[in-house]
Amino acid sequence: MYSQLISLSGLSKNCIFAQQIIDSMFFSVVIPVYNRPDEVDELLESLCLQTNPQFEVVIVEDGSSVPCNHIVDKYRDRLNLEYYFKPNSGPGTSRNYGAERSKGDYIVFFDSDCLIPAQYFEIVTNFLASKPVDAFGGPDKAHPSFTTTQKAINYSMTSLFTTGGIRGGNEKMDKFFPRSFNMGFSREVFNVTGGFSTMRFGEDIDMSIRILGNNFKTALISDAFVFHKRRTDLKKFFKQVFNSGMARINLYKKYPTSLKVVHLLPTTFFLGTLVLILGSIFIHYLVISPLVLFILMIFIDSLIRNKDISVAFQSIFASFVQLFGYGTGFLTAFWKRIILRQPDATAFVKNFYK
Repeated sequence: MYSQLISLSGLSKNCIFAQQIIDSMFFSVVIPVYNRPDEVDELLESLCLQTNPQFEVVIVEDGSSVPCNHIVDKYRDRLNLEYYFKPNSGPGTSRNYGAERSKGDYIVFFDSDCLIPAQYFEIVTNFLASKPVDAFGGPDKAHPSFTTTQKAINYSMTSLFTTGGIRGGNEKMDKFFPRSFNMGFSREVFNVTGGFSTMRFGEDIDMSIRILGNNFKTALISDAFVFHKRRTDLKKFFKQVFNSGMARINLYKKYPTSLKVVHLLPTTFFLGTLVLILGSIFIHYLVISPLVLFILMIFIDSLIRNKDISVAFQSIFASFVQLFGYGTGFLTAFWKRIILRQPDATAFVKNFYK
């Protein structure tokens, strides 16, 4: 920490300047919420434990039928809190609503299903004091309290074998694109870009593209991770990743250069799996051996990472759901928007928070 770098006999000008930045930096945490009072309770409890308390929390209730205002009231004496209720419009515009009413130098966005480690803002502050950037993000991990399914889903979203590890703190793309479950940017970024678009899915990647397009600098802060619960069952998880696959084509239509080879891999996996299964039926059963090898790799890797055989077993199903869901969503949007030339493509619109 920068305070530990200060010499007792003489203060370095760089250290003094860095400490001044740390002391003055203030964050606004903006959280869009839709029918998640229990999750908000756990999230606010984790924010109460922060070692750096230089932040406010702005809760934006997006037209919920089960509001969380009574949960927010529990924490008013422990956190600097603002609560707003608005008609339902989706997570992106709700984030903008909160950002417009926030006061921080940096605006930080969490999903309501996250738990924030106690050192999060201390880590972010120290990073920004030493390496100033306009926008940042961090990875996600599974908390020990998560269910077996949630841990398996977290594995499938962060594994090298399913997403290339780009969601787990090992960003390998040429530029870093923060995701909205753990994302922050400066007040200037918000003012210049106008915030998130009205897209219901892929709005965080859209935002990151526009941040980079305006020549702002982004960074992955590997140690600034959050515990992200994601979905509670595989059916909801399929809907989420299906929408993500569709969003990738929608983003391609807006930004043709945004589509990378890595985005084609889930669709390739889905189609390849169908070919292997048909080959094992009509040619020879050994044709399916590459798929069996993939299953074994998933099981062993998850077992090593999670040290739980139940999580490792469910990771197989979660990985197939993740790859098949994204791949079929990608194909569906490709057919609708590229082949049929429809103006937009959406699915599971009523489930964008679920």
